[in-house]
Amino acid sequence: MSETEAILTVSDLVQSFSMSAGLVRGRLVQLGPALDRVLAAHPDAPPAVATLVAETCLVAATLAALLKYDGVFTLQAQGDGPVRLVVADVTSAGTLRAMARFDAERLAADPTVAEESAARLLGQGHLAFTVDQGPNTERYQGIVALEGETLAEAAEGYFRQSEQLDTALRMAVSLAAAGPRFGRALLIQRLPAGSGQAPILLAEEAEESWRRAEILFASLTSAELTDPTLSPDRLLHRLYHGEDLRQSAPRPLVAGCRCSRERVATTLAGLPAADLPSLADAEGKIEVTCEFCGTRHILALSELVPAQTS
Repeated sequence: MSETEAILTVSDLVQSFSMSAGLVRGRLVQLGPALDRVLAAHPDAPPAVATLVAETCLVAATLAALLKYDGVFTLQAQGDGPVRLVVADVTSAGTLRAMARFDAERLAADPTVAEESAARLLGQGHLAFTVDQGPNTERYQGIVALEGETLAEAAEGYFRQSEQLDTALRMAVSLAAAGPRFGRALLIQRLPAGSGQAPILLAEEAEESWRRAEILFASLTSAELTDPTLSPDRLLHRLYHGEDLRQSAPRPLVAGCRCSRERVATTLAGLPAADLPSLADAEGKIEVTCEFCGTRHILALSELVPAQTS
């Protein structure tokens, strides 16, 4: 097996790392086969929308990797542009899925659609982060205005405004028909001196450590981020080998959907019984298509309201 084949075989992962004696933490997310599976469920998405979905997957997986949770992390961008909504969520087990709602006519009418940024596709709106750890737990949610040209810039704004943490996030995807779908996101974040592994540093020393990390971060190219033959270890070593780089064992990510016939039945059963017949076809069947994976779930009306069909 060649190096490229070996890397692509295990390409869906998140790599945690730290440097500068723990003063700076980082996350590297790499997606290959997962992007294929996610985008295969949205064959009608124009290239610009497919790119936005892939970028949303990368940002969601990166931000989720910063948290400790047992449940689902959801990233949602909503606006008044031709792409009304794009959502990606990641379970604590590393299962990823995504979807988008868009106005195909508005996109087709724009001659520059293939070059549109996230800002133009989404328009004015907001970016929301949600952590749902199930029943009997309080949901965490953070919301920030969609500012900047990319989702990465909007996420950076959230950390500056809400978390008051210096953060740099960059990503790139390659969805060319001639090659494999592949993308990476890299995030670094400045932690307060004295936290975690970081020793008590002078303000000047802490500032200098962060400044070096930012300068090295800025040297990263899109070509490096989208090169599947450049392993995460090599990429991080190339950037930060002189900064006391420490890497944790990578954690796998996988594309998958949580929809099921049982979940659909539970959702429909929660609707007013009088409304269900209007959702059924002439044969008394209700069809629900999952927006994430495209699976069609068909249930008979008699399964949901047996008393009305006797």
